[in-house]
Amino acid sequence: MTCCEGWTSYNGFSLLALLLLGVVLNAIPLIVNAVDEGQYFQNPISCFEWWFPGIIGAGLMVIPATVMSLAARKRACCNNKTGMFLSSLWSVITVIGAVYCMLVSLQALSQGPLICNSPGNGTASCEFSLEHLSDIHPESFNLQWFFNDSCVPPNDFHFPTVNNDTLASDSRKHSLHFSSKESRHRTIHFSVFLGLLLVGTLELLCGLSQVVIGTLGCLGGVSKRSRIV
Repeated sequence: MTCCEGWTSYNGFSLLALLLLGVVLNAIPLIVNAVDEGQYFQNPISCFEWWFPGIIGAGLMVIPATVMSLAARKRACCNNKTGMFLSSLWSVITVIGAVYCMLVSLQALSQGPLICNSPGNGTASCEFSLEHLSDIHPESFNLQWFFNDSCVPPNDFHFPTVNNDTLASDSRKHSLHFSSKESRHRTIHFSVFLGLLLVGTLELLCGLSQVVIGTLGCLGGVSKRSRIV
């Protein structure tokens, strides 16, 4: 086994594990939203899970390179120069998908969940445009929405003005409700998109390395299969 075949095998299994992890991470906020609200489009945790960075970017776009890398490893069906070349070619799509996953994750971490911006909004308030992916300003990037005690603006709470006792009681009730929901949404949002950012970064490294290794394997050849006489 040449070093190209060994690294191709490593990349194949690594990409397989990463794409499964990306799909699971992307599905977590969707499942939580469906369980909490009983429907998908009402009060989602954020807009960005509906961009499917883990399902499409880190998932579907990684499948061709994963399959080809596993098929081009030692003793596999495509263990030849053509297989190495195709593994390199399909890895370009992996790189694009990984970059997409990273950009969406960075935007999500920068803006935070919907409850920190405008609670109660559904997916109707989400703007799905590829132009926003590159609109990342390092100077304005911060995670204060996660590290602060609360990220919900005080004027977002509306309580009935009946009397002082009723107002105090409702205030405590709603504060506990929103505090619990806010904490859950912030934790899920931060964990999911930080995980997707790491998944996208690792897939980007695997994809770039496979482009190089696949090209070298195509030019230099692979080890010959032993023949049983």
